[in-house]
Amino acid sequence: MRPAPALALAALCLLALPAAAAAAYFGLTGREVLTSFPGLGTEAAPTQGSAHLKQCDMLKLSRRQKQLCRREPGLAETLRDAAHLGLLECQFQFRQERWNCSLEGRNGLLKRGFKETAFLYAVSAAALTHALARACSAGRMERCTCDDSPGLESRQAWQWGVCGDNLKYSTKFLSNFLGPKRGSKDLRARADAHNTHVGIKAVKSGLRTTCKCHGVSGSCAVRTCWKQLSPFRETGQVLKLRYDSAVKVSSATNEALGHLELWAPAKPGSPTKGLAPRPGDLVYMEDSPSFCRPSKYSPGTAGRVCSREASCSSLCCGRGYDTQSRLVAFSCHCQVQWCCYVECQQCVQQELVYTCKR
Repeated sequence: MRPAPALALAALCLLALPAAAAAAYFGLTGREVLTSFPGLGTEAAPTQGSAHLKQCDMLKLSRRQKQLCRREPGLAETLRDAAHLGLLECQFQFRQERWNCSLEGRNGLLKRGFKETAFLYAVSAAALTHALARACSAGRMERCTCDDSPGLESRQAWQWGVCGDNLKYSTKFLSNFLGPKRGSKDLRARADAHNTHVGIKAVKSGLRTTCKCHGVSGSCAVRTCWKQLSPFRETGQVLKLRYDSAVKVSSATNEALGHLELWAPAKPGSPTKGLAPRPGDLVYMEDSPSFCRPSKYSPGTAGRVCSREASCSSLCCGRGYDTQSRLVAFSCHCQVQWCCYVECQQCVQQELVYTCKR
């Protein structure tokens, strides 16, 4: 199997991430306002002058992508935020699975056509789409602003303190940033492009119209509406469901159009001859390894914390698990004090922790 292309979206979003940096963003869920990536310039002027150019040069991008980055102040930080957002959502969705979206083994994984590779492409595309749209509405990108909802000019939006997420600009820019698709005779290229589109589509499906009334004593004398993306956690849940029902595909030549198409072979005993995957299906070409033992694809499951009732049986791959007791401190007996604070006591309880045997 040939190596993953340099322009691969999943590589762009995931390969450049150090584990320590990912840990610093562990609470990022998509609900927060995007902030500057730590250590890449001052908060006062994170994208001005040479600081912005240096940030672009630090990212693992193609020459063309770096040129686009240098012309787009604010993009480098947004790409960083998107990478962390996609990685952390992936780790959250697979926290109880044998493959837990570990950074270890990602190079080998991206070279194959597994279900997990399909999810990486989809969640990376979704995170980029989400982060770019949010960066526009937050005023962090110089060449875009609020969404273009009918009847709501950007100036009016800022006046009323609302600003829609600019998904239209986000998807258009992303298409240009990723560049032209590879040749139609490449099955892997078609699968990657398909999974990328699934990720973008998942973000689009979460776009909602939000309205706000303005007027004396809460009256609705003036009503403004804008587009708002759902929290990224909801997008991650959608993509995890797509992963669970992913379709294994092969290739077939469309005689009418004269190019290669993805094709899902019929199951044994099925009366049909097979169908093309639906636009919302994640697709893969190879059966995944077990991920039970360390390999070039993952560190295995030894030492992983599991739930005795829910996940230990599967996660530990039949090796069994160790039980350890520990004391955990937590807030308890909380009471609201006049006027404006909550007072709690500290309680301690014993907790059993289960970890997979080696």
